[in-house]
Parts: sequence; C-alpha cells; structure tokens
Amino acid sequence: MNSTETNKKTSPLATAIVLAVIVLAVLLTCAPYFVAIALAEGPTEHADASPIFGVTIPPSYKQWELIAPAEEAAPLDELRAVVGNQIAIDTYKAGKLPFPDGTVLVKRAWKRKQSPEFASATIPGSATTVQVMVKDSKKYVATGGWGFGRFVDGKPVDEAQHRTCFACHEARAKSQDYVFTRLAP
Repeated sequence: MNSTETNKKTSPLATAIVLAVIVLAVLLTCAPYFVAIALAEGPTEHADASPIFGVTIPPSYKQWELIAPAEEAAPLDELRAVVGNQIAIDTYKAGKLPFPDGTVLVKRAWKRKQSPEFASATIPGSATTVQVMVKDSKKYVATGGWGFGRFVDGKPVDEAQHRTCFACHEARAKSQDYVFTRLAP
C-alpha cells in the first residue's frame, strides 16, 4: 500500500476523532451555563400539581409585579399579596375583562404579626398558603376558564379543598371573570 492509500483510509477516522474532540469541548464548555439556567428556574420542590386542576406554583412568581395587598380578619388573621404574570398585569392596566388565556394570579399569605419595632404596625409572620389561578378557557371550561391550586409548604392541599375553589369564586366574583382582586391604585 502506498502512502496516498493509507491517508485515504485513515482520513475519515482522523476526521471523526477531531469532530468528537470538538463536540466534547463544546459540551464541557457549555455545561456550566446549562446547569446555571436549570438552577435559575427555581427549586423543584413546587413540582407537585394540585388535584383536579393540575396547577403548579410558577417558579418565578416571587419576582412578579404586585396587583394588590389584602388583610384577612379573624379567624385567619392573614396578610396577603396578589401578584400576577405580565399577561395579568397588562389586562388589569387595560381594564378589560375577561382575562385572556395565559393569565396567572398568585396569592401569597402570611400570619399577621405585631411588629416588634413599631407598635401600630402589622408585619408578615410565618407563611400560610400560596394560591394560584391559571386561565385556560379550553382546559377549564367547567370552572369559568380557571384552574386553581392551593399549596401549603409547597405541597397541594387535598382534593376536597380544591373542590370548593370555583364555587366560592362563582358565588362572589362571577361578574369580574371570577377574580376577587382589583388592581391597587
């Protein structure tokens, strides 16, 4: 065999090795970036879905814009804050109902607690619940287009509690697309 024939036979193998090394180098270089993106999405502890509706806690909800705060009297004695994704915020600001599909509202709640620094102030104590409403008019036809989730310590409450969500919203907020919260001025 002459040298030209040898080069032709080893050339595809050499090319494959070089390509493999390049792919490996790219993967090793990008791996930390992909890991950082995955971790930035938030912990997976909220991956549990609510019974009936399959709603989960959105991973980035703590960075969403405030829609309105609220105070719940006894027996709950809670401070609450409702936040919304950009679709919710835009809808509130436009003043148009119904909310479009893709709207997500999250109510955060804490036990009301006396401020140790200021006698007349009430501050958040321990977290009590995270409640989520997701608008999907095709998926949630039977419940006014809304899916519901109620979570304690990141875990959904039982099915019986989820069965009460829509009835309460239907009885008290039907004229406002089943949403209690109004945009704070």
